[in-house]
Amino acid sequence: MNRSQQRSKPWLLIALLALACGSSAAASAASRRIVAASKGSACVPADIGLTLPAGFCVTIFADGIGHARNLVVAPNGVVYVNTWSGSYFGNDLPHAGGFLVALQDTTGSGKANVIERFGETVQSGGAGGTGIGIYKDGLYAEINDKIVRYTLSAGSILPQAAAVPVVTGLPLTGDHPMHPFGFDSDGLMYVDVATPSNACQVQNRTPGSPGKDPCDELPTRGGVWRFDANKTNQAFSPAARFATGIRNAEGYGIDTAGHRIFVTQHGRDQLHTNWPKLYKAPEEATLPAEEVMLLKQGGDYGWPECYYDGMQHKLVLAPEYGGNGGKKVGVCADKTGPVAAFPAHWAPNSMVFYDKDQFPAHFHHGLFIAFHGSWNRAPYPQGGYNIVFQPMAGDHAAGRCEIFADGFAGAVKSPDKAWHRPAGLAIAPDGSLFVADDVRGRIYHIVYHGGSGKGAGTAGLTPCPSATAPAGKIVVAVAGPPEGTHPDAGAAEFIASLPVPEGATRATVALGARIYSGQVGGATCTGCHGADASGTVLGPDLKAGHWLWSDGSYAAIAKTITAGVPQPKQFRAAMPPMGGAQLTPAEVSAVAAFIWGLSHRS
Repeated sequence: MNRSQQRSKPWLLIALLALACGSSAAASAASRRIVAASKGSACVPADIGLTLPAGFCVTIFADGIGHARNLVVAPNGVVYVNTWSGSYFGNDLPHAGGFLVALQDTTGSGKANVIERFGETVQSGGAGGTGIGIYKDGLYAEINDKIVRYTLSAGSILPQAAAVPVVTGLPLTGDHPMHPFGFDSDGLMYVDVATPSNACQVQNRTPGSPGKDPCDELPTRGGVWRFDANKTNQAFSPAARFATGIRNAEGYGIDTAGHRIFVTQHGRDQLHTNWPKLYKAPEEATLPAEEVMLLKQGGDYGWPECYYDGMQHKLVLAPEYGGNGGKKVGVCADKTGPVAAFPAHWAPNSMVFYDKDQFPAHFHHGLFIAFHGSWNRAPYPQGGYNIVFQPMAGDHAAGRCEIFADGFAGAVKSPDKAWHRPAGLAIAPDGSLFVADDVRGRIYHIVYHGGSGKGAGTAGLTPCPSATAPAGKIVVAVAGPPEGTHPDAGAAEFIASLPVPEGATRATVALGARIYSGQVGGATCTGCHGADASGTVLGPDLKAGHWLWSDGSYAAIAKTITAGVPQPKQFRAAMPPMGGAQLTPAEVSAVAAFIWGLSHRS
C-alpha cells in the first residue's frame, strides 16, 4: 500500500474517522468544519476563475493529484478519488503511488491536508480507472478490467485489507474503455460498458463505411450491465446486460426515493466528416444532441442505428443504417428516446441526483451534470467545460438546463487549451458538492451560504444554449505564438516564419494554415491536434518532429493525410482519410506543407 502526505505529521487523522458503521457525531463534525472553513474565505476567489450563482462559494480542496475522474464522499467527510492514465491523457507519466486517493481536512482550513494514495500502481500493472462509489462499509473502485471492493473501517481512512474482486473481465478495447457505475438502494450496481467504436461501422470512423448489421458489438458492449454489490467474483457476461443501445453512459443520477436511475449518453461523432453528402459542415457541431435517459430493464435506446436529433426532437436513422440526413426514422420509432437533451458533443462525464437540503429548493430533486467539453465541434466554437443543472419533475425534464458553474477551461474552451475540465461530481453528506478535474487533478468544493427565500440561489443562473442553436462562426486559429488579443494577431508573421518544403511555395503554406484552422475545406484538424497544433489527448503534437507513420518528408506527410490513420499507435482516436474533409490534391499538399513547416521551424 503506497502512501504520501502533504504534511509531515502522518497520524493527525486518527480522530474523526467514523464511517457509516461508526460515529455519526464525528461525521457531522467533519461536515460542519468544512462548511465553516468555506465561510471564512472569499466566496469565489478570483484565482479560482469560476462563475457560480449568487450565494454559492467554492474552494480548492486539493490540487495536482493526477488525472482525477470520479469521486465519492464518505459519511465522515473523507473524499475518495479514482485517477486514470493511458491514451486518454497522451500516455503521460502517471502520478507516483496508487491510483486511488483519500483526501481529508483535519484542520478546518477547507483544504485537504492529508493525502493518501493506495491501490494498484503502475508497477503492479495498474492503469487506474474512472468508477468509484461507496455502498455500506465498502469502497468500490474500477481498476483495469475489474471492479473491486475495499472494506472501510474506523481507525484509518485507508483500507487495511486487500481488495476483493466484485466484477472481473470487463472489456477494455476500443474508443471507450471506461466503466463508471452507480448503486441503487438495494445494492444493485449499474455499470457502463461502452462501445469500442463510434457507430459500429465496418471500418471505425471511416467515411462511407456502412454499419455492421447486426452490430456484433451489442452482446458485450454498448449498454448498462447490472451486478450485485453484495457478491464477489462475478464474471462479466452478456447475461448481466440490463439495457442496450447506449453508446457511453458515464454519468449516473440515482433517485433512491423515487426508484429512478438516470444515465447520460455521449452522442456519436462525425456525421459530416463521414457522410458529407448528407450533412452540412455546421451539422458536425450541432448533431446529435447529448442525452439524459431514464434507465429501464430491457430498454433499447437506439445506438448504433439511431441518434437523437435535437433540432427535430426525435430519434432518427443513422446514415450507416440507411439514414438520409435526418429524414428517415425507420426502426428508431421503436427505440426509447431521452428525457432531456443538451447541445451536441459537450460530453456528459458525470451526473448526480440532488437529494439533500443544503442547496436552495430550486435545486432539490434535479440533476447536476459535469460536461467534460467537446472536440468534435471544430472548427466551430467548442462547448461544455462546465457544470449544468437540469430541473426535473419526476421522470422528465422541467424546462431547459441551466449553467451552474463555468470557467473551468480558462480563456479558451478546447481540449488542448483548457486549464481544467470537470470530470466527476459527488454530493457530500452535508449536501455540498465536490468536483473533480482530470487535466491538473484539482478537486473543487462548492457550498451554499446564501438566503433561503423564494428564488434563492438562482440569481446568476443562465439557460443552457438550446439543442437547436447554430454552430457559430468558425474559430480562426493558427499554430503560432499568442501575441495580441485578436484571433489573427501575429498569424501572418508566424506563417511567414515557417520554412517551405521543396516543391511548395509560401502561398501553399499559407493556404495549408487556413485549411488546418477550418477556414477552407471544412477540415476539423484542430479538434484532435489543437488550435496551435501542439496536440491533445486525441492526437499528437505536429510540431515535435516525431513521426510514427512516415519519415516526415513532405511527400510522406501528404500520403498519411490522404490515407488517414485507422489504427493509431499511441492515441485512441482514428484519423479518417483527409481528416474527414473533402480536400482536393492541391489542398492536401497545402496542409502537408504547413505541417512540414511547423515541424521544421527552428
